[in-house]
Amino acid sequence: MKETVGVLVMSYGTPESLEQVEAYYTHIRRGNAPSPEQLKELKDRYEAIVGGVFPLRENTDRQVHSLQETLNRENRNPDVEFVCYQGLKHARPFIEDGVGQMAADGIKKAIGIVLAPHYSSMSVAGYIKRAQEKAAEAGLEMAFIESYHLHPKLIKALSQRVAAKLDLFEEAGADRDSVQVLFSAHSLPERILSIGDPYVDQLMETSKAVAESAGVSRWQFTWQSAGRTAEPWLGPDILDTLHKLSEEQVEDVLAAPIGFVSDHLEVLYDLDIEAQTVAKELDMRLMRIESLNSDPLYMETLSDVIIDKWKQFD
Repeated sequence: MKETVGVLVMSYGTPESLEQVEAYYTHIRRGNAPSPEQLKELKDRYEAIVGGVFPLRENTDRQVHSLQETLNRENRNPDVEFVCYQGLKHARPFIEDGVGQMAADGIKKAIGIVLAPHYSSMSVAGYIKRAQEKAAEAGLEMAFIESYHLHPKLIKALSQRVAAKLDLFEEAGADRDSVQVLFSAHSLPERILSIGDPYVDQLMETSKAVAESAGVSRWQFTWQSAGRTAEPWLGPDILDTLHKLSEEQVEDVLAAPIGFVSDHLEVLYDLDIEAQTVAKELDMRLMRIESLNSDPLYMETLSDVIIDKWKQFD
C-alpha cells in the first residue's frame, strides 16, 4: 500500500466575488471592516482588472492541481503518493482548514510550502506558525520549506521571462541595453531591517541571479504595494522610481515583480494599471514580465524542494 504524503500549499488568498470583498478585507484588517470609501476603492480595483476578482483564485487552484501532478510525476519512490491541499491566509479554505482536512483524510506526515520564494518573519513565518499550531492540535507531523529563492529552475523561469520581454523591446526599436529592469516585491514595514530579517537580502540575491542569467546590466530594485499605515514601509515605491527614471531621461522600463508568483491585484492593478498610467504620463514605455502562475519550471521548483524535504523527513 502506498504511503500518502500531504502537501499544504499556502498562499494569501483572494475573495471569490465582489460580494466577498468586505469580509476578505475585514479579515486582513483583523476584524476591522473597511470604511464605505475604502470598500468602494477596493471593489473599483477588482472591477478594473480583466476578469475581476477571479484571476488569483483560479491561478492558485490551478497551481495546486499542477503541483500535485508534477510531484507524482517527478517522484521516484513508487511507494509514495503526494496529495496537495490548499491553505489560504485570508480566505477559505484557511490554513487551518487545509491542515484539518489532511488529518481528517488520515494523513500522518505532511510538508508545508508557501507560494512565495522569499522568507520573512512578517510573511512566510506567519503561515508556518498557523499551520504548526493546527498540526500540533490535530496530531499531524509537519515539516516546512521556508524559502527557495535561488533554486536554479526558478532563476531559469524568471530569466527566460526577462529575456523574452527584452526581445520585444528590441523588436519595437529600442536598444536592448538601454532598457532599465526594475525588480520588485511587496513592500514590508521598515522595522524588518532592524531584526535581521532575510527578506531584503533574499530578494537582492534573486535579482542578481536573474540579471546575470538574462544578461541584464541595467537593473535596480524597487518596492510596490505598501500598506497604508502610520509606520514607514520599505521604499522607494515603483511609482516614485518611474518619476526619477524619467528625470534621468530613461524611456524604456521593464517591470519584473519577482516577489510575486501569480497574477493578482498587486500585479494586475498596481503594475498593469497604476504604474502603466504613470509611465504613459511620463511618456515612458513600460512592459512587465509574465507571471509564473503554473509554469512547468516553477512547478518543478516547488516539486524539487518538497521531495527533498520529504527525503529529510525519513
